[in-house]
Amino acid sequence: MSRTVSKRHRKQKIAFTILGLGLVLLLVFLLLMFYFILSKGLKVISWEFITQKPRNGMTEGGILPAILGTLYLTLGAVLLATPLGVLTAIYLTEYAKKGKIIRIIRIGVNNLAGVPSVVFGLFGLGIFVKYFGLGVSIFSGALTLSIVILPTIVRASEEAIISVPDEYRKASLALGATRWQTVKNVVLPAATPGILTGCILGIGRVAGETAPILFTAVTFFSMRLPNSIFDETMALPFHIYALVSEGTFPAKQIPIAYGTAVVLLTMVLLINLVAITLRIRYGDKTKHQ
Repeated sequence: MSRTVSKRHRKQKIAFTILGLGLVLLLVFLLLMFYFILSKGLKVISWEFITQKPRNGMTEGGILPAILGTLYLTLGAVLLATPLGVLTAIYLTEYAKKGKIIRIIRIGVNNLAGVPSVVFGLFGLGIFVKYFGLGVSIFSGALTLSIVILPTIVRASEEAIISVPDEYRKASLALGATRWQTVKNVVLPAATPGILTGCILGIGRVAGETAPILFTAVTFFSMRLPNSIFDETMALPFHIYALVSEGTFPAKQIPIAYGTAVVLLTMVLLINLVAITLRIRYGDKTKHQ
């Protein structure tokens, strides 16, 4: 008996050691990546770099149009995808009858999450840009990106709604509330922190996407800021790609690309920090209620 216990302890220690090494390697690679980008990008960061427009063929000036374009596309995608994703999750968890159709829908949502992003870009080009005549614009790009993050929001919202105890629903229904009133006033407030998690994951993905906006929203170079959602725009991920792959003055443009990468990382971290703060505050508020 003692040999069996000691053997299990050894296996457990080996497993924990392997997991610990995996975590250490992950942190090392993450720190190396940040060090590499920051060491090359911080040299060009300045107030003018953030607030000015590019000039002289993107060899001088700043990246303000790309910063604003990324914000427009990211916020637009989240605002478009969140209501549809949450409503879909509510229907699948609260109203739909369990059966083959629901299983097919869930399989479709899961498969959609694994589709390469360039396919979404081609879809957006064919449907939003060409068929609906929206052209290469912020609106077309936001619509395309909203489809990219829709599976993430649906799955996160489903899990959040399912995790709400059934006692909440039964108590609300016993007090005379309708199904929709129960969902709106009881289930959704309790599930909001989990839903916000899905939104956070979606923001982190779309902010760095290049392929979906390559055909639908962005331009290589622009001296002006977009005036409406139907204008094309610059964006940080595509700006990095363009400078590295198509720049004609690499000695000047590659350092700008690293500086743009630092700004993109900072922007994603700040947006996620705001979303996480809102989630924590809303979660605490729900617990106190």
